[in-house]
Amino acid sequence: MKHSSERFFSFRNKLIATSIACLLIPVFISLTVFNYVTRDTVREQASTSAEELLKLVENNVSNQLMNMSNVANFIQVDSEMNTIMKARVSGKVYEGPDAEYKEFSERKRIISKLDNIAIIGEKLFVTILLSNGEVFTTIDKHEYDPRQLIREPWFGSMQELTGFESLWIGANPTPIVSGQKSSPYQVTLARTLRFATSEIYGYVVVFLYEEQINRIFKQLASGREVMLVNKDGKIVSHENASLMGAMFTEAYEPKEGKDPGLVQIGDQEYLLSEVGLSAIPNWRLVSLTPYKEAISKINSTFNTVLLFQAAAFIVFLSILVYLLQKFTLPLMKLGRLASRVQEGNLEMRSNIRGKDEIGRLGMSFDQMLDRIVEMIKNMTVEQQRKRKAELAMLQAQINPHFLFNVLNSIRMKVLRSGDKESSDMISSLSKLMRMTIDSHKETITLHEELEIVIDFVKLMNMRQREKVLLDIRTAAEAHLVQVPRFFLQPMIENAIIHGFDQKAGLIKIDAEVGQSGLTLRLEDNGRGMEKEKLAAIREEISGASRQGPDKRTGGLSRIGIRNVVERMTMTFGEGFRMDIESEIGCGTRIEMQIPRREAGGSDV
Repeated sequence: MKHSSERFFSFRNKLIATSIACLLIPVFISLTVFNYVTRDTVREQASTSAEELLKLVENNVSNQLMNMSNVANFIQVDSEMNTIMKARVSGKVYEGPDAEYKEFSERKRIISKLDNIAIIGEKLFVTILLSNGEVFTTIDKHEYDPRQLIREPWFGSMQELTGFESLWIGANPTPIVSGQKSSPYQVTLARTLRFATSEIYGYVVVFLYEEQINRIFKQLASGREVMLVNKDGKIVSHENASLMGAMFTEAYEPKEGKDPGLVQIGDQEYLLSEVGLSAIPNWRLVSLTPYKEAISKINSTFNTVLLFQAAAFIVFLSILVYLLQKFTLPLMKLGRLASRVQEGNLEMRSNIRGKDEIGRLGMSFDQMLDRIVEMIKNMTVEQQRKRKAELAMLQAQINPHFLFNVLNSIRMKVLRSGDKESSDMISSLSKLMRMTIDSHKETITLHEELEIVIDFVKLMNMRQREKVLLDIRTAAEAHLVQVPRFFLQPMIENAIIHGFDQKAGLIKIDAEVGQSGLTLRLEDNGRGMEKEKLAAIREEISGASRQGPDKRTGGLSRIGIRNVVERMTMTFGEGFRMDIESEIGCGTRIEMQIPRREAGGSDV
């Protein structure tokens, strides 16, 4: 009976019953299929509308550009103008009493014709630049210097033009002073005038303000972003002047959309339409229409059909969400509890109980937390005991053989002569032995540790042929920092024995306290170490900090750097750092970063 009741209240049965009751899957499939079919229809209609409008724009823009081409054609085929210009280039000399009038009359006829053809359709600006430097233009000289054309980067490309070939230049700054404010850019057509021998005797340049093309965009394509793009992909005409001359792909960086004809620019979809210009090969008009705006009117037709299905879907979905939220609320509570436990809070409990799987899971989770808390307490006590034992073991590793040798040396010196120096040595040894025997103190102040080092160096100098000097420069605030006993002595001993090898030398010790803790540096001018030996010591240090105490035995001289790192890591945690630098002939430098002690210890 009990098992039958638990199966009835199972979470799985609740979820299955709710899903069947709400009929979520049929409604979802129905809406998805309907939306997919209507989306294609809407997109096709919007794309067709955009293309038709773009063709209308193209017709007007092509007419404007064809007018420019017709002006250039007229100049090339007008026999009167060409005869006059060829004669002037060939050096014609006007003679007789009315020579000046004849020259002026011919020039006037050319200018008049240029003025007449320049007003075809929209206003155009025409300039003829002859090879002898003579200029005919419809533009006032105080607004424009036609001779500046030869400095344009495209002017040299005109040498390759033949016959009625045209060079189209777009998005160039307007050189006409009066037009620079209303239309900063212009579209330019350039052609060559040639003798029968194909030698160039002049150039025809026709200007059209870019604003005149942009005006067509505003009139016929309102609400759309339309631009004229040349064969190189550069924008020739656009309502945004900052994009003039920019590459279309770089200015917009379009990404292919999911549907043909749609591109993703930023976080918005656009309907992309293109149509080539009949007036200029490889130039095209590009239209970018926000997809939502393009289909807004068309979508209104389908909204009524979708309304009923959407309302039914929302009702069923609301019921499903409500029931699922109610049934899965305990799971959400367990999830939040697991996150808090992951952050380190082991005191919280779910208190979820019930006959189904979630109720049993909540009870098991709470019991698991109780066991984890108990295990952590036991492990904490055990680790504290182990740490104290390891510290005591490491601090006891002092080499009796070293003390015996020192005492024997002092004895022999005393036998030879009773002097104050021997008395000082015995005093230093007594201090060293007293600190060794006094094992109940795990840490001492840095000041006391430095006194041990001073006494130790005195004793070592007795065994050396030449003395080693100590240079201690520590900040006053560093003297009270608590450090493990004998953590400096092994490194001083290594420097004297291995670094100086019975020779005189200097050991510098300096310490300072910063925001992160104590920085301690030891530097000697001994013989230094080879790269291989330095690498081995660094690896030994790294292993000591990761693996914990070394079980090897040894005395004062064999504790070495490894045991120093072990003791400092156990005392200060992973925040302790040691770095060693050494080079043959340049000595050795050791730097230690000792962090501030946590609560319960002495602060650095």
